[in-house]
Amino acid sequence: MAKLKKIEAEAYPQEVLAEEEPRYLRRQKPVEIKRRKFGKKAWKGYFRVAFLVVLLAACAGAIFALGEFLLTSPAMALASPSQVNLSGNRFVARASVLEIFAPDRGRNVLRVPLATRRAEIEALPWVENATVRRALPNRIEVEIVERTPIAFVRDGSDLFLADKQGVILDRPLEADFRFPVVTGITAAMPREDRARRMQLMSDFMAQIREIRSDAGDSVSEIDLSDANDVQATFAGLQGADAAVPGALLVHFGNGDFHDKFQVLLNNIAQWEQAAGRVASVDLRFEKEVVVNPENPVPDLQPVAKSVPVAPVARVPRVAKATRAAPALAVAEPQPPLASERLASEAKPRAPITADRAASKVKSRARTKSKPAPKSRRAKKKQIAN
Repeated sequence: MAKLKKIEAEAYPQEVLAEEEPRYLRRQKPVEIKRRKFGKKAWKGYFRVAFLVVLLAACAGAIFALGEFLLTSPAMALASPSQVNLSGNRFVARASVLEIFAPDRGRNVLRVPLATRRAEIEALPWVENATVRRALPNRIEVEIVERTPIAFVRDGSDLFLADKQGVILDRPLEADFRFPVVTGITAAMPREDRARRMQLMSDFMAQIREIRSDAGDSVSEIDLSDANDVQATFAGLQGADAAVPGALLVHFGNGDFHDKFQVLLNNIAQWEQAAGRVASVDLRFEKEVVVNPENPVPDLQPVAKSVPVAPVARVPRVAKATRAAPALAVAEPQPPLASERLASEAKPRAPITADRAASKVKSRARTKSKPAPKSRRAKKKQIAN
């Protein structure tokens, strides 16, 4: 039934259905709700909002005015070179640093690119690292840490300085350095290769100074052409017993410089007694020392065996393995020939007389006249017959 009523209602137009509504139904009047527009609580809320808006606007205006003043005020400009404060420099010229800040002349200190200027200052050869910061209202502070040279570097006919990282430095005229001369390093080498070789040289100098504080003063030249062999030339080296006359070239290899230098000091006098004038020593071999490998002494024969050296009185050192005493390679005299040895060992014969000759003849005749001894088989045949 409900479905039929729904279908019938849809079949007729709405105007017809509206006329059939009963006219006695009253039309409902909408109910109006009265609200108070400006109450006490509403006034307080509006006041808070207005106060916040005004406060934010005032803060924004003050910040804008302050920024405009800081960025455009002549009092904040880098007007003269005297406004750049430089500290920590000894060999770095102040003019070199001021030249880097030349593009910032007249610019506001807040607009100076500090990171870029720091990188440009560290590109100077003598500068290891730098710190650049602003000092309001109108100053720039620069603090420099200079490189520390450890050796002279001979490159052709020129003499430069070099630090531990292998950076080649120009020689300042006002400085007085006392370093050994390093060869085998050139500016054309990669910086990593130079740094590795200079680190090897630095370790060598530090370890020999552990044994004797003035040991570095006797090192006149160090050849680093071979990355695995430190070749040091000593001048006036003081051994355990006496000073070594003249120059002495020593091959130290690439490590264990402390023990090898101690072996050199304790045995150089003994090696001079065994080999004569010692011009060079090779300490790269384990438990063996080669004396004069570049300039062998003419009187020595080719090496025959290794003669052990007396035990070394080593300086105690923490966490170091005990090094065995090396052997000195010296020549042994050649043994005499067999013919010479037999001739020297032969005894002189006594002269032969007539009586001695006759007695020898008789003894030979007796030995011939004696019948030969018969065997058992011959005796058995004789008995059987």
